[in-house]
Amino acid sequence: MTVWYINNGPESDVVISSRVRIARNLIGYPFPYKMDPSQGLDVLKRVSEAVLKSNISKELIYIDTRKLNAVERQSLVEKHLISPDLVSSTNEHGVIVNKDENISIMINEEDHLRIQCMFAGMQIEDAWKACDRIDSLLEKKVDFAFNNDLGYLTCCPTNIGTGIRASVMLHLPALVMTGYIRGILEGCSKIGVAVRGIYGENSEAAGNMFQISNQVTLGQTEEEIVASIKNISLQVIEQERTLRGELYKQNPFRLEDKVFRSLGVFSNARIISSEESLKLLSDVRLGIDMGIIKNIKIEVLNEIMLFLQPANLQRLSDKPLSPEERDIQRAELIRSKLRIKNTNAGDR
Repeated sequence: MTVWYINNGPESDVVISSRVRIARNLIGYPFPYKMDPSQGLDVLKRVSEAVLKSNISKELIYIDTRKLNAVERQSLVEKHLISPDLVSSTNEHGVIVNKDENISIMINEEDHLRIQCMFAGMQIEDAWKACDRIDSLLEKKVDFAFNNDLGYLTCCPTNIGTGIRASVMLHLPALVMTGYIRGILEGCSKIGVAVRGIYGENSEAAGNMFQISNQVTLGQTEEEIVASIKNISLQVIEQERTLRGELYKQNPFRLEDKVFRSLGVFSNARIISSEESLKLLSDVRLGIDMGIIKNIKIEVLNEIMLFLQPANLQRLSDKPLSPEERDIQRAELIRSKLRIKNTNAGDR
């Protein structure tokens, strides 16, 4: 069970999760895209040994991603434990995770080492502290590539400096419904803040979920970057809350109708795609967060959001499923989690 993902945190009516990721590279090796297999294997061994022999080793396990099948790898992507880039990497690679799956250390992705920590709700400072703790422990065991003028050296120039990416995942249905999300996107781009989809770069904002993160890591301290992303996110949160209130005030029946229509389909469908389920889930989440729906716990919805995705759905079923079988199984899972019992004669 992915505890961090299912539980709630501060500001959870809008904030899904907080994440901090640190990029590091080892001295004496080319960046991963230039490494030969023997160098990649050496980096993999050095980093994994450094982590697993540290005083946090009891919390962590190593996963050899090269030995996983496609569904198992995609399951880790859906849990945000590894990136699509690591899946497609031709290097020797692996990942180290903790039992609660909110700490992930990717080895030989775009950089030799990517440490990421994730927490439910608005806990961006806690995510940073957890990352910094691991980074400090590793820096005692391996030498990171560092320049006195530029800071930490990374494969992508936009990561040079602190090497930190701080991000907050927000659920913004009211901003989307009113069209004000366009202004948010334009405003963020002007101040060097990226707004991406649920899986980060090059992904879509499925289910009205948007990831806000810093674009530049050079010229600011880690604390300044984290504080900046938190402050910008809090402003967006306030706008979202204000619009939710205005939408309900203007026409409560229309908003309630939208929420309950979505709940009706979500809880009774017999076939449902991941795309449609995320759209419906967004409306249901809005209804729960606004107190319109009172008999469903948000933790149940968080669990559904994880397991309705293709790979985790197949792992839960413990067998490969065709696209149509996934759509049927997904609908059955949602009905089961919501404890909807249909007594229609056609039910089996």
